[in-house]
Amino acid sequence: MYLGYLLAWRIIGVLPEKIAYSLANLVSDYIFKKNGKGVKRLRSNYARVQPTLSPESLTTLTKEGMRSYLRYWIDTFRLNKWSTERIISTTTVTNEHLLRDPITSKQGCLVVLPHAGNWDHAAAYFCSTGINLTTVAEKLKPEQIFLKFLAYRESIGIEVLHTEEKVMPTLLNRLTSGKLVALVADRDLSKNGIEVNFFDGVAKMPSGPARLILDSKSAFISAFITYTKQGIHIEFQNIGPIPTEGSIEEKVQQLTQLMADNFATGIKSSTVNWHMLQRIWVDEKN
Repeated sequence: MYLGYLLAWRIIGVLPEKIAYSLANLVSDYIFKKNGKGVKRLRSNYARVQPTLSPESLTTLTKEGMRSYLRYWIDTFRLNKWSTERIISTTTVTNEHLLRDPITSKQGCLVVLPHAGNWDHAAAYFCSTGINLTTVAEKLKPEQIFLKFLAYRESIGIEVLHTEEKVMPTLLNRLTSGKLVALVADRDLSKNGIEVNFFDGVAKMPSGPARLILDSKSAFISAFITYTKQGIHIEFQNIGPIPTEGSIEEKVQQLTQLMADNFATGIKSSTVNWHMLQRIWVDEKN
């Protein structure tokens, strides 16, 4: 598995760009036609987001969603070969001050985002413009693949912690030091997730972001990343207001729901860019 993955990384990295992306579309269309577990889950997730779509429109959206997902992987395999100029020039941002101002003032900033667009490209943009960041990644198996991703992300300028570590103290330290922490947070990987209302269903999302905000007093914002013809667009939105009344658990619940609401707004507006091939809602089977 590792050798096949490494081979794909190397081959895609050296292919001419048009050929690489055309190949990605062919592969995604093949995977779509096979209609495996991931494709079925993507279709099911999209149906929760866009319940009024006809079966034909849902099929088209799912096919395009798989193409968007494969584009993420092609970008990832090639991103470390892009120049700083290309990374910056292919990124546009709305409300960029929501991130830069708290970093400049040493307040610290926690940005949360769903699995949409290409978050590695977004991270590379901020690292390329002088703001490095800390994040958390799920430890993949086999370990060689995880180490490959770890080296790749560190080469961009990202500090990567993994889910088998006690990450909260380190993340809190980075925030209280005035730094940037970015967390993909639309899917709970622990058994301690917070139940939120998400597209008229109950989903679980991690409580960590809310707890970090309550402990650090850093800025709390969300990002939604969409693909453009040339690259990506990032839209930042505030999450808040921070609750001042109630118990800690009640405040965590409120903040996590506000986070989920921001995610839902972005996902509803550009569903095709949401690459969620796993279970989200608690009323669905694995």
